[in-house]
Amino acid sequence: MASQRGESAAPAKAARKGLDKSHYLYMAVIAAVILGALVGLIFPEVGKSLKPLGDGFIKLIKMMIAPIIFCTIVLGIGSIAKAATVGKVGGLALGYFLLMSTFALAIGLVVGNLIHPGEGLNLTPYDPNKKAATDSTVDFLLGIIPGDIPVLPTLLAAILVGFALQKMGPQGAPILKAIGHGQALVFRILIMIMWLAPVGAFGAIAAVVGATGFQAIISMFTLMVAFYITCALFIVVILGGILQVVAGVNIFKLMKYLAREYLLIFSTSSSEAALPRLIAKMEHLGVSKPVVGVTVPTGYSFNLDGTAIYLTMASLFVANAMGMPMDLGAQVSLLVFMIIASKGAAGVTGAGLATLAAGLQAHAPQLLGGVGMIVGIDRFMSEARALTNFTGNAVATVLIGTWVKEIDGEQVTKVLSGELPFDEQTMMAGHGDRMGSSSVTPEVAAHA
Repeated sequence: MASQRGESAAPAKAARKGLDKSHYLYMAVIAAVILGALVGLIFPEVGKSLKPLGDGFIKLIKMMIAPIIFCTIVLGIGSIAKAATVGKVGGLALGYFLLMSTFALAIGLVVGNLIHPGEGLNLTPYDPNKKAATDSTVDFLLGIIPGDIPVLPTLLAAILVGFALQKMGPQGAPILKAIGHGQALVFRILIMIMWLAPVGAFGAIAAVVGATGFQAIISMFTLMVAFYITCALFIVVILGGILQVVAGVNIFKLMKYLAREYLLIFSTSSSEAALPRLIAKMEHLGVSKPVVGVTVPTGYSFNLDGTAIYLTMASLFVANAMGMPMDLGAQVSLLVFMIIASKGAAGVTGAGLATLAAGLQAHAPQLLGGVGMIVGIDRFMSEARALTNFTGNAVATVLIGTWVKEIDGEQVTKVLSGELPFDEQTMMAGHGDRMGSSSVTPEVAAHA
């Protein structure tokens, strides 16, 4: 977590510099999507010839799937064991997170089956054994990218290694630490790859629009709107309803209290950027430090409501776009896989896209060709995804504090009414002490 602390304590100028990099990538993706759509509409044949750009980017993402899945599952099993040892708070938090993540995945499937996103596009299925009709230079360049490793065997190996390290006890700690460093390296490579997203998005969108015309633009816009509406309803109706019934707290007042964090998340497209501030604000709200110290970091690894909705809706979109809709059995098996694999999508740009590709590769490799469309609109959906994840973790902290009776109801009322405003300067000065006393799970530390 050192990097997170450093970001929080850094001068405002340094913080703005960090945000600028994300803004450049975001603007580049938007420009690439618009340019790709225009090329596809005006010069369809040129657009279709740009398909290798999107294919190359997807191959790079596929290259990272196995190491991401392995590292995050091994560390995730270790962090589950750690969190469970803190007693009632850890067990309650894990149970709630598993339930809500599964519920969010199910909501994504329901909405996806209602609106049928991507239907009618009939894109060409991806065949890993079929060579594309490209020149030798393109074949050579695409051939440089390593082939992908099967996901399901990797998942099984990671689970076995994780439980074996648990049995080793203190002897396994150095190995877990080494895997944590390896995970940090893997995610750093993934972040580097994501800087090629504008190129991949340009090629993929140009090829799809060139092949299908304006219908592709309508389908992508429909998916984005449906996703934003679903996330908004999930926050207001589901999370807000539970929060009101259990804790008597109004969701809109809580969101107003967290307004600055929402702006930070919106500008970075990652809820991880607001992790230190959420810890400080939940303590100021009146939730006890031990509850905050366990619930917030654990939630950042295991309570990814927005990511869960995204994964299932995007999967159904790709299946429909390829003209191969999944039956109920395939959807349920995909949901089970996503419940496990989504634990590796915490706080890292591009990890959600890699998890989506992993799920499709494990269940229907022929659908991977449609992921190129998601590359173009992934950044547009990332804000709603991150905001939903963040809100889910804030609500969970209040709920668990209420259930274990470790929350000051009077202080909650005063803080949310504005009587006890949050002191930004105090938070910045004392942040290191807060974080130092918090119980941070190994997986979250590895993500920092």
